[in-house]
Amino acid sequence: MRASRFFISTLKEAPSDAEIVSHQLMMRAGMIKRLGSGIYTYMPTGLRVIRKVEGIIREEMNRAGAIELLMPLVQPAELWQETGRWDKMGPELMRVKDRHGREFAIQPTSEEVITDVVRSELKSYRQLPVNFYHIQTKFRDERRPRFGLMRGREFTMKDAYSFDRDVAGMQQSYQTMFDAYSKIFTRFGLKFRAVAADNGAIGGTGSHEFHVIASTGEDALVYCPDSDFAANMEAAEALSIGERGAANQPLAKTSTPGKTKCEAVAELLNVPLQQHVKSIALTVEHEGKKTYFLLLLRADHELNEIKVSKVEGLKDFRFSTEAEIQEVYGTVPGYLGPINTRAPVVVVADRTVANMADFICGANEADYHYTGANWGRDVAEPLVADLRNVVEGDASPDGKGVLAIERGIEVGHVFQLGTAYSEAMGATFLDENGKPAPLQMGCYGIGVTRILGAAIEQNFDDKGIVWPDSIAPFELVLCPMGMDRSEMVKEQVEKLYADLQAAGIDVIVDDRGLRPGAMFADWELIGVPHRVVIGERGLKEGNLEYQGRRDDAATSVPVDEMVAFIKGKLGK
Repeated sequence: MRASRFFISTLKEAPSDAEIVSHQLMMRAGMIKRLGSGIYTYMPTGLRVIRKVEGIIREEMNRAGAIELLMPLVQPAELWQETGRWDKMGPELMRVKDRHGREFAIQPTSEEVITDVVRSELKSYRQLPVNFYHIQTKFRDERRPRFGLMRGREFTMKDAYSFDRDVAGMQQSYQTMFDAYSKIFTRFGLKFRAVAADNGAIGGTGSHEFHVIASTGEDALVYCPDSDFAANMEAAEALSIGERGAANQPLAKTSTPGKTKCEAVAELLNVPLQQHVKSIALTVEHEGKKTYFLLLLRADHELNEIKVSKVEGLKDFRFSTEAEIQEVYGTVPGYLGPINTRAPVVVVADRTVANMADFICGANEADYHYTGANWGRDVAEPLVADLRNVVEGDASPDGKGVLAIERGIEVGHVFQLGTAYSEAMGATFLDENGKPAPLQMGCYGIGVTRILGAAIEQNFDDKGIVWPDSIAPFELVLCPMGMDRSEMVKEQVEKLYADLQAAGIDVIVDDRGLRPGAMFADWELIGVPHRVVIGERGLKEGNLEYQGRRDDAATSVPVDEMVAFIKGKLGK
């Protein structure tokens, strides 16, 4: 490739709406161009990265036995209605009508379509297992598109779907895909972590997320440095802290005027925050009947709403209104507690709270809290559940150390779906006894275009992007000094360019005639990982100048050794 025949359009400054580093650098490097909110045109350099990412994915998916097909972007509403997701997905699902008034979805994912394909094509256990995948445009109508490709509305995703005869087969297919994903992200050259996760809206019984580690990541990843335990914050189990001691204090109603926050009460009473319990009022409505729940957490802990939704009876919870709080507890928010509620309340205590003694909680009376509260003596023993986010230093659930937390960007997710979709859509096969049984499914996604943003968030400096070799738009750039004025330089550039291409190296020659500073700045911004400078001075000494994108200084390499040198750098 020659730069004069390619399209390079870099900017000195990022647009004002580019909020994070990857968005800023991709815009400045001319890799994407904004068309509308959360919708981008992939410019030539950006598209080259996407094609490299797709190439690695295809190779590893094919190697793992998956079969590529291509499913449509526009999907009939009837399929989504079969699974109930037409209503469950809410406004994130883009819905359109054709000229006949028939409804369609612009696909955010393809579980329904692939299940429809399979229920008409797979009839016997002899056809199993099978795994289909495609790389296709997706659309999710994000409420607030932001961060460029990190949270856009239109994006490219690789999604795969496995079909097995039984749970053991599904788990084997799942492991095969988990291993393939680990190879894919390793080949991308990214630091990543696979963590246990919640299945969320996809459904199913088990899943893992793949995260690119980056300090700017939106997700908190929990892991144990001394073991293999890893989970995202939503799924990380929080063990109880401490054991319940004896009741040593009498229950006392204590004046706390105007102190509606636990921190303020702790300061007023000069009692550590860890001795305080905060109360969170929830309401569940079913067929016109309301049930009230009071969740209790240690004051320095945070509520995990995903965990709450898994507590029996709390699947469809909402936070109670002020009117409901007045009716049930007889007070205003800030003074809630489990003792002496006006109406029946289901009290659910986090594991750590269930082990507390002589704790401080709201007295269900404005301007008052109870001190010296104890389970059994002052209030009935609660239901106990894991309700909180873990914190750094908590005991690891596997008993092999303590937990650490780092930030990550989710770029892949693998799910054990089981029969959630096959039963809803009647996707069955005939087993060895000729009896119909539902197909066991797994699904596996990688955010292809999101990889670009995540890779940049992990690999950049003050000059621009630093792409890993495997997904860089070009592996190497040749930067001639005065190619238009020196026959010696021109001749060597052409020979080296031909030799590098013959060696299978993805190389571009910058033949635009720019000054060295401007030329170097462009390629450093774009993030090409390797650079060779060809100039008359060096050629007269028999040398060329090599510099890696992360190197502080250039290295002189003999002309005849440069191709082998570059191959060594690229591991070819």
